[in-house]
Amino acid sequence: MVILFSLLTALPAVLSVHLLEPALVLPAFSVLLFIEAGFAVIAARWIQLPDNAGAITLWDLAGGFTLIGCAAAVFSEPDQAALLLTEHGRLPSRP
Repeated sequence: MVILFSLLTALPAVLSVHLLEPALVLPAFSVLLFIEAGFAVIAARWIQLPDNAGAITLWDLAGGFTLIGCAAAVFSEPDQAALLLTEHGRLPSRP
């Protein structure tokens, strides 16, 4: 499961570095990690493994994804997040 979530993190991160502008990489990575944390929580609720203090659980992965996503959001600037939500720096057209 750790390998699956590692691949689900690494592949979009590499693609975002190559496809997005440098200012948009951190906000996009933050959003990606929050989405993966949500998937890890859903998987943890479905699988229902017994708690084992010595092993890494899906809850630990969800917490790690959330922590790293928060760190990426803190290091990005608000105008970078605004650029991510608009289309190439322009506000979306309204009907």
